[in-house]
Amino acid sequence: MIKPVAIFGIDATVQNQVGSEAYGLYFSLLNFTFLFNILLDLGINNFTTKNVAQYPGLMTKYMGRIAGLRLVLFVLYAVFTLILASVLGYPPEVYPVLSILITQQFLIAMIAYFRSYLSGMLLFRLDALLSVLDRFLLILLCGAVFFFTLPGNAFKLEYFIWIQFISYILSFLVGLMLVVRHIGTSKIRFHRPISFLIIRQSIPYALLIVLMMLYTRVDSVMLERMLDDGAVQSGIYAQGFRLIDAFFMFAMLFSNLLLPIFSRMIGLKENVKELFSLSSKLLIWGSIALASFCFWNAHEVLDLIYTNDIEKSVPPFQLLMLTFVAMCIILIFGTYLTALGEMKTLNTIAFIGLIVNVGVNLYLIPRWGVWGAAVSTLMAQSVVAVSQLYIVAKRLKLNWQFADAGVFMLFVAVCFSIGWLGILYNIHILLQMGALIACLLLFKVINIRLFSSILFASKK
Repeated sequence: MIKPVAIFGIDATVQNQVGSEAYGLYFSLLNFTFLFNILLDLGINNFTTKNVAQYPGLMTKYMGRIAGLRLVLFVLYAVFTLILASVLGYPPEVYPVLSILITQQFLIAMIAYFRSYLSGMLLFRLDALLSVLDRFLLILLCGAVFFFTLPGNAFKLEYFIWIQFISYILSFLVGLMLVVRHIGTSKIRFHRPISFLIIRQSIPYALLIVLMMLYTRVDSVMLERMLDDGAVQSGIYAQGFRLIDAFFMFAMLFSNLLLPIFSRMIGLKENVKELFSLSSKLLIWGSIALASFCFWNAHEVLDLIYTNDIEKSVPPFQLLMLTFVAMCIILIFGTYLTALGEMKTLNTIAFIGLIVNVGVNLYLIPRWGVWGAAVSTLMAQSVVAVSQLYIVAKRLKLNWQFADAGVFMLFVAVCFSIGWLGILYNIHILLQMGALIACLLLFKVINIRLFSSILFASKK
């Protein structure tokens, strides 16, 4: 609940206040620091969560050693990112902001590290509190600045950057105090055997995260670097991407629940086909209904949130909404492949997706700008989605019948017809939403049986 408020109430308002060009440069730099932030983790959080639960005394002893590894990784990440920024030709004036964002990524990684200890000790309330504390502080502090800014005094992007940085620092300090309170203190030092053990076990997962981050986040960086008005184009792209990011956040909650259930059922050699089919239908068919609504009502949706460059944002946003369907396919099918331990397969597919994304971006961005970046994203995500779908269908031996395909195509046609007729006859968007919900119920996409299946599986 808190994170969407921060996305739409704060981030979107900041972009409305400072304009697409200023925010676009910031958005490009932010995504640039995301590209290789896996260097700050390399699987440490997964290692910690698992082993704290199993060996609490041992992990208390290792806390300082793992913190020492994190400091070494931060230095490597910071040096690598700054060198890469220089190679890509970022001007000197952006380096102060870039340095803040690099340090901010370290704070985010450390907060996640503290959360891994709390969740490993089954302190889920504290873990939940820490997970949203930075966004909550951002809402309070930035909201106060919005409220007390005098008319005629423009809100500056620098205010937002510093407020966000302060929010992460305060969250870091709270996380540190919570962990020290429940575990105690430990001397920070670099321990080579523990460090190599974690890295060796986590390389396949780290590589997958890097590849996925690259083909998901590289578009805005390439836009800003390749075009003369790249900052403006990146800002326009950010308006649509922010909505996709928010929608994807809720889809991620679904996959996070399914991953341990799939893993346990596979370990017990239970049949996961029924649960997989039910969950994939809810997530994928639901994403189609949402995508159709936003595709046909893109202007109205964007107009509810933004004040700048709405007309220019509509075409890329429409393509990004179609991309959202592919992203949901990747989420559910990739979750199953992860539970199977098919890391080589996932990394190969992700690498292909990266090649497609970068290659198409290099060709289309100079010709079509932000629309070209959206086309590239749609193509890359679709290639990954179709590849994973084909492999999972073979693994699970999913024999889709002609009738099943016919029902699916009918559902897609009905969803997109609702939006098309809504535009054609000027039907209110609330009536369109009602019709789509009725469609989801009619085709039994919203299925009580699914939720009972997940609850039953989680209690075994």
